Amino acid sequence: MTSEDLVDIEKIRQLKARYFRTMDQKKWAEWQTVFCEDVTIDTTQEGSPILHGRTAFYEFLPPLLEGVKTVHHGHTSEIKITGSHTATGIWAMEDMLWWPESKGGTHLWGTGWYYEKYRKDLDGEWRILELILKRIRVERDGKQTFPPL
Repeated sequence: MTSEDLVDIEKIRQLKARYFRTMDQKKWAEWQTVFCEDVTIDTTQEGSPILHGRTAFYEFLPPLLEGVKTVHHGHTSEIKITGSHTATGIWAMEDMLWWPESKGGTHLWGTGWYYEKYRKDLDGEWRILELILKRIRVERDGKQTFPPL
């Protein structure tokens, strides 16, 4: 591993931190910049479709989180530089979401992993090229809903 690899790994960690912060703060314009234009998003485990492209993800997620308080955490990153412009990462994750009373007033707590691919785009910035979310547990209002009992 080179010192340049270590710098790139830190840039990817900062990228993922920005992903979490901008999503939780609902700063959608800034949030979009963490993704490649041709990103693939796979949260099919939760029943969502596979999404292709930054615009498709933007049209999908912000409306779902309208009025929802969210906290997303990423932990213990395992990042591997796979080429001069490519990398992979695995992040342990935890999220908490609180829906307002007008939307049911429920609370979700989940854990799992993000499996990701990254690409350094032409502007020299690292971005998320592929995001796959695999959960190991989800609770709604304190009751386990995934995996099914």
